[in-house]
Amino acid sequence: MSRLFILAMVLAVSGCVSGLRSSAPPTQVYVLRAAEPAERASAPLDVSVRVARPLADPGLDSERIVLVQADHRMGHYAASRWPAELPEVVESLVVSRLRATGAWAAVQDSLSPFPADYLLRITIRRFEADYVSAPRAPVARVVLDCTLGRRTGREVVATFVAEGSAQAEDNRLGAVVAAFQQAVNEALAILSERAQEAAARDLAAADQKVESPVPSRIR
Repeated sequence: MSRLFILAMVLAVSGCVSGLRSSAPPTQVYVLRAAEPAERASAPLDVSVRVARPLADPGLDSERIVLVQADHRMGHYAASRWPAELPEVVESLVVSRLRATGAWAAVQDSLSPFPADYLLRITIRRFEADYVSAPRAPVARVVLDCTLGRRTGREVVATFVAEGSAQAEDNRLGAVVAAFQQAVNEALAILSERAQEAAARDLAAADQKVESPVPSRIR
């Protein structure tokens, strides 16, 4: 009986060890970087902005690299992912881009304990490799819905869409990620420009109200 017990234990341990072996390829993590602007702002705004944690449309709130095929089929690339959930990735990219422009006195992320003059809210509408229009090699598509508002009074200053797209050179994942890099930087350039323009207009309008107060009707 003791010999049978020892034999059973040996078989069980060997089964566990063999179960740890896998022929599946290791997961590859792909990183996106915000490109430096061609030039920094010549007249920085004397205000700060906080980037709220972005929201994501259904299917995009994960670490997976999403693809869309014909007949509205959504999937993802196997054994590959972004370094964090997509909203966190996009937040980091937006913060990096806004800081690089030099247009703001300060740019804060969603975890910052400090107040800011403006709040930027982003919803990720598309962040996918689109095989519908290009079956052989996908088009990377990035669409960000943006709302800029004042922290004081919670007033909306501007709403706009920042989007970018890029054709992958071929159907390799490395080429697809390179297309994502190009598409997201195209969207980031639009986002930073539109946010800066909206804040500048809002500050100019506020200054005009101070300089030209409405006359009192009390005599």
